[in-house]
Amino acid sequence: MLTVPVRQLGETERGAVERILDLDPFAAPQVAERVAASGLAWWRSEGRIFGYGPRRQLESLCWSGGHLTPVHASPAAVGAFAERLAIEERTCSSIVGRAEAVLGLWERLGEQWGPAREIRADQPLLVADRPAAVPADPGVRLVRPDEVDLLFPAAVAMYTEEVGVSPVVDDAGRGYRRRIAELVRARRAYARIVDGTVVFKAELAVVTRHTAQIQGVWVDPLWRGRGLATPAMATVVRDALRRVAPTVSLYVNDYNAAARRVYDRCGFRAAGSFATILF
Repeated sequence: MLTVPVRQLGETERGAVERILDLDPFAAPQVAERVAASGLAWWRSEGRIFGYGPRRQLESLCWSGGHLTPVHASPAAVGAFAERLAIEERTCSSIVGRAEAVLGLWERLGEQWGPAREIRADQPLLVADRPAAVPADPGVRLVRPDEVDLLFPAAVAMYTEEVGVSPVVDDAGRGYRRRIAELVRARRAYARIVDGTVVFKAELAVVTRHTAQIQGVWVDPLWRGRGLATPAMATVVRDALRRVAPTVSLYVNDYNAAARRVYDRCGFRAAGSFATILF
């Protein structure tokens, strides 16, 4: 029997949750963004937050929604979260977060929740807090609301290439298109558009008071190898730091050597390792 049981947290414990999130602001910004926007009411935030630790001294968190994300999770917390989650069927499409905690959860839940479609065990987490010391691309800019139809095919291509499944399968892409349109309206989507075609794109998919997390970085295959990515990313980093957050962050597959070279040139530094279990 667990001496420190896991419990679902409510709005009265929001301060304690925010304290834990602040301890590791780059590991779970998507959770921090949800909490800031919707609080801890699961029917508003579309997810639940479980806590581990004595009632007066919360130690670790685990977000359970479309994705499962452990936050500041010690080995004891990982074991406790796994024991709590094992009584439910899997509903998440991925487990993502700090590698040690994610892989610890998967070691305990894999037999019940598996098989996984893919396990990405080492994804460097990178952070930058100053503009890149390379020239920026003046052709990269924020996407306008009337350009969503131009951006959407590029976003679908990026998602399919990165995740391995198309985002338009379940509902003909309506939900994914809404998400892209929301990012455009929020001035969080960047692109370089040449003759009506998006040749580079990136989004600030998550924004908190600590960081803007960049996702969806993509270069049209016909434009790869031309040196486009580094100045394009330099533009994104520069604008995000000036306008949105004090840092920018992202995580990248360890085997993506080309992308890692781009991020290194743009001044990103290592901040640990992520892992992702895809279902």
